[in-house]
Amino acid sequence: MARPKNSLDTIQITISTTSQVRDVLDRLTSTGLYGKNAADTAQALLKERIRELMEKGQVPP
Repeated sequence: MARPKNSLDTIQITISTTSQVRDVLDRLTSTGLYGKNAADTAQALLKERIRELMEKGQVPP
């Protein structure tokens, strides 16, 4: 099933990481729970962590 169109504008960022982190992202992607590729999985994990920080009040307004 296709994802619904994002209602917010997006921007692209580039990160560099180790091959070990990339391997973990690939393994998580293969579960089908996070995204269709390593970049989708990284985005999902980042959003999840940001939500946690917001719930704890650790993100400045």
